[in-house]
Amino acid sequence: MTHQDDCTLPVEILEQVAEQGLDYLPELIRIVINTAMQAERQKYLGVSPYVRSNERQGHSNGFKPKTVNTRIAPITFDIPQVREGGFYPQALEKGLRSERALMLALAEMYVQGVSTRKVAAITERLCGSEISSTQVSRAAALLDEVLEAWRKRPLGTITYLYLDAMYEKVRVDGQIRDAAVLIASGVKPDGKRLILGVSVSMGEQELHWRDFLQGLVERGLSGVELIISDAHVGLLAARKAVFSGIPWQRCQFHLQQNASQYVPRQDMKREVAADIRAIFNSADRDQAEVQLRKTVEKYAQSASRLANWLEGNIPEGLTVFFFPEDHRRRIRTVNSLERVCLEIRRRTRVAGIFPNEASCLRLVSAQLMEISETWETGRIYLSFLRC
Repeated sequence: MTHQDDCTLPVEILEQVAEQGLDYLPELIRIVINTAMQAERQKYLGVSPYVRSNERQGHSNGFKPKTVNTRIAPITFDIPQVREGGFYPQALEKGLRSERALMLALAEMYVQGVSTRKVAAITERLCGSEISSTQVSRAAALLDEVLEAWRKRPLGTITYLYLDAMYEKVRVDGQIRDAAVLIASGVKPDGKRLILGVSVSMGEQELHWRDFLQGLVERGLSGVELIISDAHVGLLAARKAVFSGIPWQRCQFHLQQNASQYVPRQDMKREVAADIRAIFNSADRDQAEVQLRKTVEKYAQSASRLANWLEGNIPEGLTVFFFPEDHRRRIRTVNSLERVCLEIRRRTRVAGIFPNEASCLRLVSAQLMEISETWETGRIYLSFLRC
């Protein structure tokens, strides 16, 4: 049977999504097929649970576990039982025969955000059972449990902590507003990267950042030697409150971008950018400070606002010189986390405007969970052997 027969969604788009890797899919497949099998049993019985009726065809009798070795991982399903016998759900067999299409459909479900109507239609198409919006909502709640457990998992020693924020459109009380998505990643002492946490909120930025950072600490985050971030106003105050005394590296890439706002003439921008890069590319901290003083003096007359800004802000981007030279390229900016945000936006752009904060958090969490698992099973990001 072709994918087109199993799923009416555009195959070329869905295959592209699936090929990007969806490591969280085994659990999602288990939840969705379990939900479809329960709905099939209810349809077979002919009445809702606990309802007395002459039309009842039997009585529910719990569940029996069955582990199936699928192409992506062994998955244990809960097979619904009927006391009188004679019932076996076809949703499982159909779902496994359509495993590829089911994976694609689940990917589409996450890409599109949460739409109970769409998920119900997809599940019915694949598993042969009609799923109500209530049952889809229940399945979504189970998915949320999986993602929330990941967001609340215990942390440990993290040497380098990266922090960044992005914004997504969310509908609130009939209005479209920007929700702040806070993301933290880190490098462990073994050199592997991982996503530490994510939070979505419409609230006050400083309070949001403080709660987010405090949550990381409460989950066991410790041993941080350097924090790398941009100079988000809310983050600055929250970082000082939660991580007082820990060195901070202001993102050099964003510093260079911010400097352009103080360049008085367009034709000076390229020269100013080159001067700032020369500071950042210095061999050591002493050389960087000498280069900074020369640059400040150079623009003191022709661009006094720029000179004052450079003197007050560039030093925040020089903390990296106190750390191992072979680490500096990867800890002087938040570019690695920026790339994560770009990947997420590529997915969320399809969803457009999220119906609520929970929907946004669900999609972003699923993507970050996948990325983190890829990092942790991939190559070492930084070597600490000589440190």
